[in-house]
Amino acid sequence: MVRLNKVLDPSRTGRDAEALERNLRRLIVGQDEAIQHIVNVYQMYLTGMTSPGRPVGNFLFLGPTGSGKTRIVEATAESLVGTARAVIKIDCGEFQHSHEIAKLIGSPPGYLGHRETHPLLSQEVLNQYHTDRVKLSFVLFDEIEKASDALWNLLLGILDKATLTLGDNRRVDFSRAMIFMTSNLGAHQMSAILRPTLGFAAADRPADPTGRTSQKLAAKITRAGEEAARRKFTPEFINRLDKIVVFKPLGEAELKKILDIELSLLQQRVFESTGQNSFIFQVTEPARQYLLREGTDLKYGARHLKRAIERLIVQPISNLIATEQLRGGDLLRIDYDPQTNAMTFVKEAEGIELQVMAAMAGLPAPMAAAAATSSAPAETYKTARTSRRG
Repeated sequence: MVRLNKVLDPSRTGRDAEALERNLRRLIVGQDEAIQHIVNVYQMYLTGMTSPGRPVGNFLFLGPTGSGKTRIVEATAESLVGTARAVIKIDCGEFQHSHEIAKLIGSPPGYLGHRETHPLLSQEVLNQYHTDRVKLSFVLFDEIEKASDALWNLLLGILDKATLTLGDNRRVDFSRAMIFMTSNLGAHQMSAILRPTLGFAAADRPADPTGRTSQKLAAKITRAGEEAARRKFTPEFINRLDKIVVFKPLGEAELKKILDIELSLLQQRVFESTGQNSFIFQVTEPARQYLLREGTDLKYGARHLKRAIERLIVQPISNLIATEQLRGGDLLRIDYDPQTNAMTFVKEAEGIELQVMAAMAGLPAPMAAAAATSSAPAETYKTARTSRRG
């Protein structure tokens, strides 16, 4: 035996957990606490240190709409199993009455429509997105405060024993599932706390270089969310949670980062949907500022910004494609004209190769290669190709 006095670093994580954290930080802005807790639980799962007989993790996400509660669940599934569709989303607003619980677990034998009722939470549904590398399920109960008492009783059993009994007495195992619950409880109080510090009007306020103000505000926001949850939920429910995470309302700096992410995802969408007819676009700084002004709303968070992008960029680009003003290999510059208070769209170049466009847009080479070999051009180009053949 060799005696050592070596100090170890328990804050380090393995390669797989680091990759998850890297992906989440690339897709999620301003919610570092939620990311860290998800990464920690995933690391425990990888090392077999999760509690036996319980789900991998039970999370309650609180915060205002548009702060990223649902998006972080989708990003986790996308990072681990390759698709955001792996999230089994239960809208609790659809289960406000006890009889509606049959949609989740199926009707018992002998009831009318028993054979026609397919439970939403069967073992087959849970396992359908498992891969050889990651055998995890992601279940999201959205707006959990709207759930009926019948759903609450089922949920307590899932959170505690990781089992659910269906209407036909089959058992569903949730021991390889991450359970997420979201709620807007306390959102009004959180917005009231941060209202003077959010938005473009706050840019003129000097920041506290010590960071004490932001830490104080963060503590107030967390306390407001947790107090709202304890007023609404029973102690039995709170005791079954691994972590209550309060999502902070998004400010100007976070929305700027989200804008960059959304524009990058839109460029990826162009490459994936148009195949060999891909093009690239560049958004100038004045146009970005205009998008932020149009898409900033403290009440709706990042969702309002996404709607602004769809309205001011995606819809005009669709018109340009449909009218053949924009073709494959083009470089489109999107700018803002202060005189007309509108976006402008200018074709800067044409005939650019796919690999060159991918490099200009900062997209991975495999995406360009896939687009180059695509034999199924986008639906939006069918009319143009037909007219050219005619």
